[in-house]
Amino acid sequence: MAWRERLPIVLMYQQTIAAPVTFNGVGVHSGSPVCLTLQPASADTGVLFRRRLDDGSVREIAALSANTPRMDLSTVIGDPSGVHVATIEHLMAALYAMGIDNVVVGVDGAETPIMDGCSAAFVSAIEEAGVVSQPVKRRYIRVLKTVSVEMNGARAEYRPHHTTRFEIAIDFDCATIGQQTYAADLTAERFKRDLSRARTFGFMKDVERLWANGYALGSSLANSVVIDVDGAIVNPDGLRYEDEFVRHKALDAVGDQALAGSRILGCYASYRGGHRLNAMALSALLADRTAYEVVELPSRRVDPVRHAPLVAVAAPAYGPQML
Repeated sequence: MAWRERLPIVLMYQQTIAAPVTFNGVGVHSGSPVCLTLQPASADTGVLFRRRLDDGSVREIAALSANTPRMDLSTVIGDPSGVHVATIEHLMAALYAMGIDNVVVGVDGAETPIMDGCSAAFVSAIEEAGVVSQPVKRRYIRVLKTVSVEMNGARAEYRPHHTTRFEIAIDFDCATIGQQTYAADLTAERFKRDLSRARTFGFMKDVERLWANGYALGSSLANSVVIDVDGAIVNPDGLRYEDEFVRHKALDAVGDQALAGSRILGCYASYRGGHRLNAMALSALLADRTAYEVVELPSRRVDPVRHAPLVAVAAPAYGPQML
């Protein structure tokens, strides 16, 4: 069966939020208070961060892979040694999964607020604010061939698929985690139900090392799942999902993929992945112009039985960014 005939219902037009939303919290690494505001944005804006500096000036940073250095502990846009915004992955995952193409993110610190360590607060706020359809076609990156990367025993790949799909596998030398897998097509409802509440996690034995290097200063049992030296879950309320660890890795992968600049029709699969590997895989895909095409829905209506095909168009300035 041709890929066009298997195409699910996908959104034809771009979307933004219907009303501003504000979040207050702390940065998980800096421990500093931070205020973040989502503002509706016009079509083709993308996700644009406006970082307010101490002197009152504002610097704009587009949430695109071209502006993303490869980091291990979180996803960062901008210059890590200068003006940047870190730990954006949970917010980006919520925006991507909930179908928000255009939004201005105002933030007065170098990190987004960690909230309770997942995407749930962002998802709830987007639902409460509402979503507005915009009269400009949404563009998709359709994967045409498999592109793979490897790093220190970890591997990831993009391969052709007719939906936006994630297949994530983890393998930790810790009986509490061990081997876990998560595989599903991405939809707003599935993200909300299966992934949005999965929290970031870490090991007690790593805390002192992270503190010594200026990280995890805002981490607590209120925003992280912590595993002690004996493998026990420290959090009094335990886990939210039996396999919360791989679900959080899948949540992170959704957020990191959101930096493509357009939505991806394809399957992203990773084994023992993390932010650096996710960035490497996305970079490898976008660097190979034979591996994908940029497509959009045609203007005719979607047939209720057989969904309308996508058609190729020239990549616009707002399309995927090359690294």
